[in-house]
Amino acid sequence: MDGEKKIQLKRVFGYSWGTSFVMVKIIGAGIFVAPAGVLKYCRMNVGLSLCVWAACSLLALMDALCSAEIGVTFPCSDAHYYFLLRCFGSCVSFLNLWTGLFLGAAVIASQALLLAQYSVQPFYPSCPVPGLPMRCLALAFLWVVGILSSRGVREVAWLQMASTVLKMAILGLVSVSGVVLLARGREENVASFRNAFQAEYPDASQLIQAVFQGYFAYSGGGCLTYIAGELENPRRTIPKCILTALALVTVLYLLVNVSYLAVLTPREILSSGPVAVAWTHRVLPALAWVVPFGISASLFSSLLMNVFQSSRVAYTAGREGQLPALFTMLNRHSSPFPSVLLLVTMASIAVVSMNLIDLINYLNFAASIWTVLSMIGILKLRYQEPDLPRPYKVFLPFPLVTMAIGLCLVVIPLVKSPHMHYVYVCLFILSGLLFYVPFIYFKLKLAGFQKMTCYLQLLFNICIPDVSDEQMSEAETVKKKVVLYIMPNSKSRLCT
Repeated sequence: MDGEKKIQLKRVFGYSWGTSFVMVKIIGAGIFVAPAGVLKYCRMNVGLSLCVWAACSLLALMDALCSAEIGVTFPCSDAHYYFLLRCFGSCVSFLNLWTGLFLGAAVIASQALLLAQYSVQPFYPSCPVPGLPMRCLALAFLWVVGILSSRGVREVAWLQMASTVLKMAILGLVSVSGVVLLARGREENVASFRNAFQAEYPDASQLIQAVFQGYFAYSGGGCLTYIAGELENPRRTIPKCILTALALVTVLYLLVNVSYLAVLTPREILSSGPVAVAWTHRVLPALAWVVPFGISASLFSSLLMNVFQSSRVAYTAGREGQLPALFTMLNRHSSPFPSVLLLVTMASIAVVSMNLIDLINYLNFAASIWTVLSMIGILKLRYQEPDLPRPYKVFLPFPLVTMAIGLCLVVIPLVKSPHMHYVYVCLFILSGLLFYVPFIYFKLKLAGFQKMTCYLQLLFNICIPDVSDEQMSEAETVKKKVVLYIMPNSKSRLCT
């Protein structure tokens, strides 16, 4: 078969696209709403709040570089799977996939609802947005994004680059305007920066909460590990993209916060909704629609990237025999259509549920548990296998700091508001064993499932992906790395 016609996940994304992907993942709604939370917990200490934003960028960089080591050591789609397989065995890696499927769907559902809320809010200026039209619009956004994701990487790449330009333009407009206002030296613009550290200082618990608020706005820097199998030369591309993207985002975030404080007082920032909207009404009232539109476009692109990224989790699970083989199949656009369909369907169910916010909080609690385990895994491999080929090795204190943050995200909710739901989260993670033991460990087959897979394959016009010579070479490399942790009778095909 001609190489141009092969159906497979191809390595088509380079440095520019990877940097753009990381920036789109990081720049979501956080920079438009998080400044109020940081100021609140810093007790309106302007100087300290800017220091918190700078510190959060360093913490996010440490986390992302830890993920970079995982991605370059196992340069496949959903590299965390192979990493956990190497560190803790197939059972733990399956539980990670189990949690990731539900966490990805819940996060996507929350983004769709937030996007729908911002899109509908202008039509309800003086009252809350009704639930029914918001949920219907969220479902429409979900399925539009699902269709775009199933059309292959070309449409996704084009929309992502356009979104990056739009986000940079809006944040650049806010940043440059703030610098210009400060350069004029008017009293109302520079008042917040005089004696910036003279306000009351927060206590330790409030400072930790401020760090979490800012850290949320920087989250997503390790996203390239999910699509490492589609990056050109991932061993060099991943670290370079992370460093470039986080440097640009840090400068933008600091300038944007300075601009907010040059226009609005700390009390005005705390009392406003999205800070960027209040800033626009004060500085550029004729363009008051631009920032809400930018927030909506930002959320839409983040939603698209999350569906694109999270669908690779189900694809990896299917490829490794931990989900039905249907989920490893691609359509004629080389997109994992069954995985996208599963993810969008699960997210749609979450959209119509009544306790979505609680669900997100509890699943983020579960994600923090996996972050701690990943950092333990990095340290474990460093100690047990110091000669394991690592094209990039993260500075050793970075995993320790990231693990400390993850432990705080696990322990603080338990201490501040102990609730049985956190026990239910742990039980939910362990409930994956109900599927792992019979279907993975004992390889139980359901009667008629293979015939149903054939019918669905014909219905969706999908097939098992082709394997290139490059992928075969990588498969052998990764197979050597994880062979000790695969069951003797496993038929898993790694990185194909």
